[in-house]
Amino acid sequence: MFDFFRHHMKFFMWLLFILIIPSFVLFGIEGYTRFNENARVVATVDGHNITQQQWDQAHHQQVDRITSANPSVDVSLLDTPQMRRITLEQMLRERVMAVAAQKMRLVTTDKRLARQLREDPFIASLRSADGQLDMARYREVLARQGMTPEMFENSVRADLSARQVLAGVTQSGFALPAQVAPVMDAFLEQRQVQILSLPASGYAKQFQPTEAELQAFYDSHLSDYQAPEAVDIEFVVLDADAMKKQASISDDDLKAYYDNNQATLGSPEERRASHILVAADKSAPAAEREKAKAEAEKLLDEVRKNPAAFAEVAKRASQDDASAAHGGDLGFFRKDRGIEPAIAEAAFALAHKGDISSVVESDYGYHIVHLTDLKPADVPAFDKVKDQLKEQLLAEQAQKLAAEHGEAFRNDVYEQPDSLQPVADKLKLNIQTATNVTRTVQPDAIVKPLANAKFLSALFAPDSLERKNNTEAIEFAPGQLVAGRVVKHTPAHPRPFDEVKTAVRERLIAERAAEAARKEGTEKLAAWKAKPEEAKGLPAAITLSREETHDLPAAVVEGVLRADASALPAFIGVDLGEQGYTLARIEKIVPRSETKTEVAQQMRQQYDIAWGAAEALAYYELLKQRFKARILVEEPKSAASEEAGR
Repeated sequence: MFDFFRHHMKFFMWLLFILIIPSFVLFGIEGYTRFNENARVVATVDGHNITQQQWDQAHHQQVDRITSANPSVDVSLLDTPQMRRITLEQMLRERVMAVAAQKMRLVTTDKRLARQLREDPFIASLRSADGQLDMARYREVLARQGMTPEMFENSVRADLSARQVLAGVTQSGFALPAQVAPVMDAFLEQRQVQILSLPASGYAKQFQPTEAELQAFYDSHLSDYQAPEAVDIEFVVLDADAMKKQASISDDDLKAYYDNNQATLGSPEERRASHILVAADKSAPAAEREKAKAEAEKLLDEVRKNPAAFAEVAKRASQDDASAAHGGDLGFFRKDRGIEPAIAEAAFALAHKGDISSVVESDYGYHIVHLTDLKPADVPAFDKVKDQLKEQLLAEQAQKLAAEHGEAFRNDVYEQPDSLQPVADKLKLNIQTATNVTRTVQPDAIVKPLANAKFLSALFAPDSLERKNNTEAIEFAPGQLVAGRVVKHTPAHPRPFDEVKTAVRERLIAERAAEAARKEGTEKLAAWKAKPEEAKGLPAAITLSREETHDLPAAVVEGVLRADASALPAFIGVDLGEQGYTLARIEKIVPRSETKTEVAQQMRQQYDIAWGAAEALAYYELLKQRFKARILVEEPKSAASEEAGR
């Protein structure tokens, strides 16, 4: 199909010209815009619509963001009606907050935005060692998410403004001790209870299903014994490893690199110095600075006449509290780090150990620098680092080749969709194969592209399955591209009965055992409720709480603590499904024990947070009513509700 479009491009350009231009002539640009705006509306806020197209685009971006951060996530789990609904509700919330911020004139200043961006971990990760932002990388990362720096910064500004809408509610909410106490008392309440467990495993030996019963169970549960849809594929990867065999570097180039980069290959020169400081802040009046400089000149004359007394003069006259007590000693430092730049420059300008500098000016005042020791640069011999340098330069060259060939790789797998051989030949790549590949992401897959949800999704797209066309080039890791092609497709199908017979037997016995435990449990519960005195043979009572669960299942703990205890003893039964059934006889309520002060404070803070969240939610609902915000599409049904409906 794509070949047809490519070979008839001029025809389609003329066709589009004939179809689109008259619409502008007859209806005008405004009418054409209205036509697009009349697309299906899925939600509305303050008279402004959210269209199906906007919803689709937002969800697509959301999926891209999630899969970029977590490549092993199964895309099919993100593209469900329920997940799409979450995206729409999030869009509605953002629109409501934006409208509220606008109506309340809550703005974010440039200064506040700049501070937020400085604190953003995403931006911090793009800064180099000197603190400079790598703008090229910044634009590249945002472009993958369909954004420009301006779009991202505007979204941050809008988010900060929107946060102010709820800040007044969440930050001002508080609960009185009289409100907190009853809630905490109920939550931390203890109950004395006798527990009788009826594990399903205890009933399993009662059941020995026949061959016919197993076959019937298998036939009625075929969907549970499906072999998943699978494909055999071939694929090519473009990355630095694939390009290494094409990278090369001569010994002459290697030696030239060594000669030009010796400063970075070993330990750089270090110097040790002492100094005397006459303090005068850079913001001090000029007269004060001149007075400090004159004092420094006097001290310079003194130490030059008697260099051996430098340490004593520093102890007496230096105004650097950290070093004066040690005779002005600053220890060893490099020229580019570890010390005030003015001191470093002066120390590295001195020729010999023992030399003393002239008066040196800095933002802190005036210094006299005494060079006390030197550590020459330690550069390893070329032969010692040759192999290491060669590996490093080949890796850099391979990375560069991979980046240079990226566009050709993308174009070739698209323009010659029925084979990967052309792109493999052109870029000298190996065609790899994999069998029995399923839609399920395997995070620990040895073949890394098969751990990427986007690549798996592309392999199972109709164009790949039905036409056996190449997938598009997909970046499965930074700087690493893959394209694949389905060689064989095996649809999902039931596994043969003999293959799953053991699993069928285990499941059928487990279901019957669980049903037997449930039956006995419900019968006992009914009998005990009718005649409490017949509840005999129960284990010794235990004191149960949410803090002390005695390793009981959460359903049992919650069942006991939520049960109506107005009339004691009280009896409850908890169905644990395949695990069995549990009966409980509640004897009495035990007041909660005193909590430590710090624990009580933590609980109070948690309650305040929950209270603030509840108030924020209520306020948001109020804003939705005020701005007539509502979703116009039905909420998707869960699988359980659909099954119940059937």
